[in-house]
Amino acid sequence: MHLATLARHTLSRGATPAATYALLARLGHQPLPCAEAVCVALAIPAAETTRRLAECHDALLADPRPNAESDTGEVLEALGVFDVPKQLTPTERTVVAHFLTAIDAMGGIRPGHQHGLQRWFTTGNLTAAYLSLAATHPLPRTGNPATYWTTLVQVGELLTTTPNPDPRIRYALTHCRTQATRT
Repeated sequence: MHLATLARHTLSRGATPAATYALLARLGHQPLPCAEAVCVALAIPAAETTRRLAECHDALLADPRPNAESDTGEVLEALGVFDVPKQLTPTERTVVAHFLTAIDAMGGIRPGHQHGLQRWFTTGNLTAAYLSLAATHPLPRTGNPATYWTTLVQVGELLTTTPNPDPRIRYALTHCRTQATRT
């Protein structure tokens, strides 16, 4: 059976991408083709698959450890290798552009937070990105609080105009408005 077909079948049965990768690898297939098959099954574009796998090939796929298939799958998933990109609407693209302005106004961002935000932008989970940024504060010495909070107010207003907005957005927007008036 073709690896991508097996991956599609496994995913259709409710397996996570990480578990699907591990199954293919445990069947004796090489790590790179297993990861590629999961990406194909998830309909991730070929160029994006190549880019993502090139970034982690040497560390995770070039020299597999015995009996580490599940661990490797979990790391690939955590890195966002199996994140399915969402086609963003014009409003969502505007929201992401505002997020990037807010991130610049933070004056610095932890790598893990940056990674999480990038994953949410890719998958279109803009609510999670907004809630995360609304709970963060710009750095005191290098950040620009006025720009940060004003931009997040703009984002919150855009997100509340979407159909059925998450109720948490309204609370976060109120918080951002309060912060903006204090700067």
